[in-house]
Amino acid sequence: MTELLTNAPSVQHSLSVPGDKSISHRAVILGSIAEGQSRVKGFLFGEDCIATINVMRQLGVPITIDSETNEVIIEGRGLTGLQASTQLLDCGNSGTTMRLLSGLLAGQAFKSQLIGDASLNKRPMARVMNPLISMGANIEGYQGSELPPLTIQPVEALTAIRYEMPVASAQVKSAILLAALQADGETEVIEQAVSRNHTEEMLQLFGVDLKVEGKHIKLNGGQTLKGQTIEVPGDISSAAYFLAAGLLLADTELKIENVGLNETRSGILEVIQAMGGQLEVQPRANGISADITVRSSRLKATVIEGELIPRLIDELPIIALMATQAEGVTLIKDAAELKVKETDRVVAVADQLNALGAEVTATADGWEIKGGSQLREAAVKSYGDHRIGMMLQIAALLVKAGRVDLEDATCVNISYPEFFETVQAIWGA
Repeated sequence: MTELLTNAPSVQHSLSVPGDKSISHRAVILGSIAEGQSRVKGFLFGEDCIATINVMRQLGVPITIDSETNEVIIEGRGLTGLQASTQLLDCGNSGTTMRLLSGLLAGQAFKSQLIGDASLNKRPMARVMNPLISMGANIEGYQGSELPPLTIQPVEALTAIRYEMPVASAQVKSAILLAALQADGETEVIEQAVSRNHTEEMLQLFGVDLKVEGKHIKLNGGQTLKGQTIEVPGDISSAAYFLAAGLLLADTELKIENVGLNETRSGILEVIQAMGGQLEVQPRANGISADITVRSSRLKATVIEGELIPRLIDELPIIALMATQAEGVTLIKDAAELKVKETDRVVAVADQLNALGAEVTATADGWEIKGGSQLREAAVKSYGDHRIGMMLQIAALLVKAGRVDLEDATCVNISYPEFFETVQAIWGA
């Protein structure tokens, strides 16, 4: 158990957060299948993204880290230059690594086996296996199930498909697009609701002719990627914890610098505005990031649903905490995707916030949250889920008296290894 910091004092503080997790994953994967060298600045050295580096190294890609600049240097091997691994490809806890590489490896000329840790091996993979199989891939789960480990056998060729996404999932979409690079013909992906579009943007950056028309994405196979230099902005999902803290804590102002502002990821900013939060966004000259300032605010309840959900799916646990402090009853709907994350986040968030004294009712696809709760001391647990672990530390800052002890705090290393040190630097002095 780890004792969390509680009873946070009033502060004015500026900080930066680690690089964007989604972009870091994709930079390594696309750099590996590009021709020539790629350099990644601002890479997130969290456990999930390191798992992606390690797997690509196993596939024969030279990847080094410049000790002076912390840049990741990738010597691309091209789409046909990957090599079979003599070992299992260990994705750790990273669903992004497993799902994206399923698409990439589906078109390779060798057998691959993708494994994960105990948590990842419980996460369903049918949603990514099914479209790949329809493209001609030979992929199956453990003992014929939809669960990892996944075994991918080589096939003569993949065929382009027209695929209507049954759920909004950037990981599934990305897997299909990586397979489509190796398929004969034009693949078309039709989204139910627009999910984060980092893969589309980065494929274009690497020189791929990819067309996006509304919710339709088209890509012809057989194209070549060229190595690039990529600057990774701060991750808005990591910034979200400090945005919430700045809004919820009394007499507080926080400025989070260089946060990525992709329109498919900025839903939390719209929620903050809808809840009446004091928020300032100052775009940077690079056009991809901004400095975001928040101040103590009296929040009001709102309804979060529909096409907004894919744009803030990872931020929903911390938004749930915000709702416990708002005036009125907040409804969060259409978020059943939370049930197949590192844990069932719908149940886990409700259970742990209620343990702290909140009034959260789990529903089939979200929560009903009564605001105005005064949080109290408790023993809580992360379930090994980094987003829940970090949310609970921000919740603990609101506890005025007593202890909050967290089980399995190390899970935050998945996406934000310095999280607790950052919290201590702001509020623990």
